[in-house]
Amino acid sequence: MAGHSKWANIQHRKGRQDAVRANLFSKLSKEITVAAKMGDPDPEKNPRLRLAVKSAKSQSMPNDNIDRAIKKAAGGDSEDYEEIRYEGYGPDGVAVIVEAMTDNRNRTASNVRSTFTKNGGNLGETGSVGFMFERKGEVTYPVDVGDADTVMMAAIEAGAEDVESSEDGHIIWCADTDLNEVSNALEGDLGESENTQLIWKPTTTTELGLEAMQKLMRLIDALEDDDDVQRVTANFEASDDVMAQLAAE
Repeated sequence: MAGHSKWANIQHRKGRQDAVRANLFSKLSKEITVAAKMGDPDPEKNPRLRLAVKSAKSQSMPNDNIDRAIKKAAGGDSEDYEEIRYEGYGPDGVAVIVEAMTDNRNRTASNVRSTFTKNGGNLGETGSVGFMFERKGEVTYPVDVGDADTVMMAAIEAGAEDVESSEDGHIIWCADTDLNEVSNALEGDLGESENTQLIWKPTTTTELGLEAMQKLMRLIDALEDDDDVQRVTANFEASDDVMAQLAAE
């Protein structure tokens, strides 16, 4: 599953971080508000809200913003957001999943479709690429939290399914329904994680060269710039050489 740590690198390439951070807090706030509205406004009694708050804190979102998002839901004065998943194809047939939260389904569908078309992809039907991914929990830790064996032992004891350790850090996966328990157990052993989230993990990947990767990045960046889009995932695989060239851009 080498492509997945590369995915993290793609998200952190220079120049992109600032653009993403500009609307990151609003997307995190939306997730907190939706989670609080769906369950208890107390994170300790609401696993989804707890994960949303944890994710926001790992991105250095101020506590005031987090509290405001929870109060907004509790006060009933928040918009009604609908969660929608779009599936489609990018360059060279790479599979793309787009997770959105919207108060206007028609607007979002139109924007997502248009973004795919303008960037050499095409939006498919629901289920058209979903079978190439599995819903998983993902917990990431920095490389200095311990060596691969230390993290592997902690992951096994916590009930995780798989670990990938590299010079960039440690990625731990578990069943989606176990994420809350596994992340709590890991925290007791390894301390605070860098990030904890539900993801779509590719079960099959498409190898892309530099040109196709550049096109895919343009598609992903354009999708992520849409305020309604929460997360984009693609099942690409790329050589270290291609990744190094991308990172240098």
